[in-house]
Amino acid sequence: MKKTFLLVLMTIGLLFATPVSANTDKNEKPFVIPELKEWKAGAGTFQVTAETRIVYPKKSQELKAVAQHLSNDYKEMFGLEIPVIEGSAKSGDIALQLKKDKKLGEEGYQINISNKVVISAPTARGAYWATRTILQMSEQSEEHALVKGTIRDWPDYAVRGFMLDVARKYVPIHFVSDYVKFMAYYKMNTFQIHLNDNGFKQYFNHDWNKTPSAFRLESEYFPNLTARDGYYTKKEFIELQKMAESIYVDIIPEIDVPAHSLAFSKFRPEIASKDYGMDHLDLFKDETYQFVDSLFDEYLKGDEPVFRGKRVNVGTDEYSNRDKAVVEKFRYFTDHCIRLVEKYGKQAVAWGALTHANGETPVKSENVILTAWHNPYAQPDEMMKQGYDLISIPDGWLYIVPAAGYYYDYLNCHHLYHNWTPAQIGDKKFDECHPQILGGMFAVWNDHAGNGISTKDIHYRVFPAMQTMAVKMWTGASPKTPYEEFDKARLNLSDAPGVNIAGRFKGENKLVYASKEVKPGSESGIDEIGFKYNVTFDIVAAKEERGTKLFSSRDADFYLCDPVQSKIGFSRDGYLNTFNYSFFPGEKATVTITGDQNVTSLYINGKLIETLNKQTLYFNEGGKDKMYYVRTLVFPLEKAGNFKSKITNLKVTNSLDGTVK
Repeated sequence: MKKTFLLVLMTIGLLFATPVSANTDKNEKPFVIPELKEWKAGAGTFQVTAETRIVYPKKSQELKAVAQHLSNDYKEMFGLEIPVIEGSAKSGDIALQLKKDKKLGEEGYQINISNKVVISAPTARGAYWATRTILQMSEQSEEHALVKGTIRDWPDYAVRGFMLDVARKYVPIHFVSDYVKFMAYYKMNTFQIHLNDNGFKQYFNHDWNKTPSAFRLESEYFPNLTARDGYYTKKEFIELQKMAESIYVDIIPEIDVPAHSLAFSKFRPEIASKDYGMDHLDLFKDETYQFVDSLFDEYLKGDEPVFRGKRVNVGTDEYSNRDKAVVEKFRYFTDHCIRLVEKYGKQAVAWGALTHANGETPVKSENVILTAWHNPYAQPDEMMKQGYDLISIPDGWLYIVPAAGYYYDYLNCHHLYHNWTPAQIGDKKFDECHPQILGGMFAVWNDHAGNGISTKDIHYRVFPAMQTMAVKMWTGASPKTPYEEFDKARLNLSDAPGVNIAGRFKGENKLVYASKEVKPGSESGIDEIGFKYNVTFDIVAAKEERGTKLFSSRDADFYLCDPVQSKIGFSRDGYLNTFNYSFFPGEKATVTITGDQNVTSLYINGKLIETLNKQTLYFNEGGKDKMYYVRTLVFPLEKAGNFKSKITNLKVTNSLDGTVK
């Protein structure tokens, strides 16, 4: 009797304990970037299978496009093609639908993950952001499974942006295109492209005519204006914007006048200022206005203009304020440029400079955006009183200037994660989601033209910043994930579907590629290996022609015999760097090349031959001015060159010492 009673009690206890046990099986909030606003946990996972379909409602072309993007990206990332169909979803499907929801706004979305995945959003843009969440969740699971639960997510700020200076360092169109995809993967929606600028004359004998400058767009009005060391055709730039539009990234092209304008004054010396420097346009000459008007007209006119987006940045920063006459003329010019782009139906964006140029001449503020970058140039509270909307891009927080020794080489992401949102403009803090603060941006300025920085070096700096800033402009002031956890988990996410700019491979001390013998002209199937790599091979050297490559990729070449001195070396981004070593014909050796974000090193038979580190270049009397020159390499592996030497036992690892776990 006692045993029976005890069994009954135990059974009752187990019954009552069951809900508690089940509750512990609820799924934790998925890690994605930016962090999800709301998560209601379910139990178990949803698995995409060969039977899964992506379903969109009848006659919804916008959602059809979003569904197709998801299908294409899923195949790119995971190898499985999910069919896209119109109609009604069943168990095992992924469904997209438009549904009004005031709280979610223009870019928010909801995802219900159960026996099927249902994405609902007020707009197609919100639905697209939801697909980025789905892909990020999927790539962190070996089975690409989705944990069940309900997500509700929306951004705090409408403008979540990045600015890239392509003027002082040419950035190829394929890199810019990859950056659109990179930004979209992290729900960053505004990409400003700084199209013209110039170097600093102190590095070029204080001679403006020797100082590099560039305007990066093809021009038919002014054919010799376009930079000869790299530019974008009109067709390329239009296609870039169309692609960006399809994945909900707004491109803001920038033509920076009347300062930073050496490319224009070299082309038209008569419009250069004789009082404030050749990189300043003369604001007192009619010819200046005629030139600027024609330049903007070329890219804004017609039913299908080159600048397709809703916004154009007209520059207007860092001009002299030496006397009242030039201040008033600068204000007049700024107003002129604002109204000029508005004439073509665009919203004007300008770098804030109206505190620096404080005066009486009115400058239009209604429906005008200022990028608030340095408060002494434009005090943000005063600009808001005048009626301007702001994009927060404070230089002391958010400027990357690679290898310059000022501002940031790498953003302080830890500090930003804890302390910054767009409400923080310089030393002034405003209310979160202030109606006149549209959002924020961070920027890469390539101030030091000729400093050896590569696009890979830029990306290595931008990658952690992009992930951090995505959180701070979407999730807002109080992300729930501790920074240390965020900083570790973020490395498990890709640049974007099909994009691997830095040649990253997940995990450390992994054998990335090996070949018993490398045949001339063979292809590895791997584009490149990113920083913290070790490339080792054995060679029986033959007499090679100058310019003979060991490996090449779209962005770099590694030479067995460089084109100039017949040494081992590499070229990327227009820079040639060589080690002080040449092979003798018949020489047998084991060669090792290692590289990280600071140096590239060559070893022969285990002995260090040379480390190409960051050099300091001195200029002017007594070395008064200096520039750092960078000699890094993301190692190319895509295609073997047409060499005569015998290359065997190639091993490529993502560890500097070549160890493999």
